[in-house]
Amino acid sequence: MALKDTIAIGMATPQAFLSNPIDMDQVRTVVQRAEALGFKDLWTTESILGKNNTLEPSVLLSYAAAVTTTIRLGVSVVVFPLQSPMHVARRYGSLDQVSSGRITLGLGIGRSDTKQYATFGLPFERRVTRFTEGVQVLRALWTEPEVNFQGKIFQLQGATMEPKPLQKPCIPIWMGGSHPAVLKRTAAIADGWMGAGGNSTSEYPGLVATLREELETIGRDPETFPTSKRIYVSISENPGVALAELKHFCHSIYGNGDNAADQGICGTPEEVQEQLETLVDATGPDHLLLHPVSRFVEQVEAVAEVVGLK
Repeated sequence: MALKDTIAIGMATPQAFLSNPIDMDQVRTVVQRAEALGFKDLWTTESILGKNNTLEPSVLLSYAAAVTTTIRLGVSVVVFPLQSPMHVARRYGSLDQVSSGRITLGLGIGRSDTKQYATFGLPFERRVTRFTEGVQVLRALWTEPEVNFQGKIFQLQGATMEPKPLQKPCIPIWMGGSHPAVLKRTAAIADGWMGAGGNSTSEYPGLVATLREELETIGRDPETFPTSKRIYVSISENPGVALAELKHFCHSIYGNGDNAADQGICGTPEEVQEQLETLVDATGPDHLLLHPVSRFVEQVEAVAEVVGLK
């Protein structure tokens, strides 16, 4: 049985062009081809500061929405405590309208990095409160005609926001992160979870097991709670080329490519298929986001062949 018959398969949108010029022709080709091939959804991520040429996710998703018609569109993840929930509600609520109701919003708390919060003029110590209150504000603005909210950080009196998202009751909110406290919070307030690309693929089964335990503890059904992981992938008939591409990408994004083989999957088409099947058998996820690390136009075709979409 092909992988596409077992789980839903998503495709990353070209977004981080590293030191190369932004190539919108490549973006258009990949997103339209992904839709034609039958991938379930297209995903972006968020990187606000950094030396790599990277596009802002909501802008990129707006472009993808304009050149596609049916494929779902997601971001995983927005570093939510660094932003106003009112702005995020407006931005992605509008995007849900523009895309005819195709958006999934992934939210994360970010790294445990006090410097990052200081850069944005925000207190690191209150990031969890900002996050949890912010999610409440998001959903309220998307579902209620008038919002009155009194939190420790956010206070809204008679706040309104129109139009509401097309999706009802509102846009699905997924979360990312691997800390036990994050998984507990995800089980309590999220609609789905996606493991980060930088996390080890070998650790992923344990994270899924922990999340499912948390869901069961609070009476939510793990079988109806979507789980996924961003998987960096490089496919080549020459395994050495595939590994070199994966290492280069991981070094460019994370500053270290030594653990690339555990952060992603690479090799010949047969080797990549085997590794993906092993991961799915070990965890039983509902979805995988496959993220080519280079040669995007070529790799979307190669990935489609590996998972049985062509």
